[in-house]
Amino acid sequence: MCESVHTEQYLIGTINYVGCKSINKGLKMTLFARLKELAFIFRDTFHQWLEREPFRNSAVISFYTIFSLPGLLVIIINLAGYFYGEAAVARRISGEIGNMIGRDTAKDIEAIIANASVHQDFTFASLVGIATLIFGATGVFYQLQQTLNMIWEVKPQPKRKIVKMALDRMFSFGLVLAVGFLLLVSLVLSAMLSIVSSWVEYYFSEKFNILFRILDLSLSLSVVTFLFAAIFKFLPDAKIPWKDVWFGSLVTALLFVIAKFALGLYFGHSNPASAYGAAGTIILLMLWVSYAGLILLFGAEFTRIYADRRGARIKPLEFAVSTADSK
Repeated sequence: MCESVHTEQYLIGTINYVGCKSINKGLKMTLFARLKELAFIFRDTFHQWLEREPFRNSAVISFYTIFSLPGLLVIIINLAGYFYGEAAVARRISGEIGNMIGRDTAKDIEAIIANASVHQDFTFASLVGIATLIFGATGVFYQLQQTLNMIWEVKPQPKRKIVKMALDRMFSFGLVLAVGFLLLVSLVLSAMLSIVSSWVEYYFSEKFNILFRILDLSLSLSVVTFLFAAIFKFLPDAKIPWKDVWFGSLVTALLFVIAKFALGLYFGHSNPASAYGAAGTIILLMLWVSYAGLILLFGAEFTRIYADRRGARIKPLEFAVSTADSK
């Protein structure tokens, strides 16, 4: 079989090869061509990303996040806490924030959760409070939708604006619930990994702990990938194939995990918000969300360019139009 002549069409042209060595050479050239194409996509993504004013857009997202944060936290904690326990969910969120930004900020977040908690009585005031929390929690997703529409060059048609806005808020609330569900799944799987890890460590060896650390990291990466996939697929007024969504979401999640680690080191060794006094926690949160927003916007730009290169161009939904032709 290795002596037969074979012809393949690759991204860089047609390759004729004979024998096993030629086959291996052809496979290497294919891999090189794909990596080269991916490098070009990253290069073009960076240029397009800079042209979209990412720092201004990420600052807008961080601003809306601050106002959406109380509602987001309360809804997510109540949803996941219904199955797992509100105290356990709150501790998990506080611990993650402490690892990313600092313990002092995590304590302030705990105070925000306590002050914004939903009362169990169903008076008119509490119902208004619940509605306010839901409206506030969806604000950041609504703003993110507008930004993604701009990056993916689509916009809703001007007709039926009020109905469209109401539907957008409903979809945004659905994403809030999805975040709560993903957190619940993450909590359950992390607890299972912790139990199995303790059992293996007790009966076998601590050397296996590295395996469970890798599994825990893979779990976190999977949760973030699913979250980005949900945002890219359902939030913008555009249609995009799932295969492009998954690849773009995975790349975005990898960049996000790397940035999360780097920001953790940065905030752990310096305190850029110390000069702002009592407002330091808010400033620190806005800084972190702004940096994370830059990664999200870069990932959205990468997904658009990747889909275009594969020939599956992002298309507007039925009630939206493309803005690419109007440039």
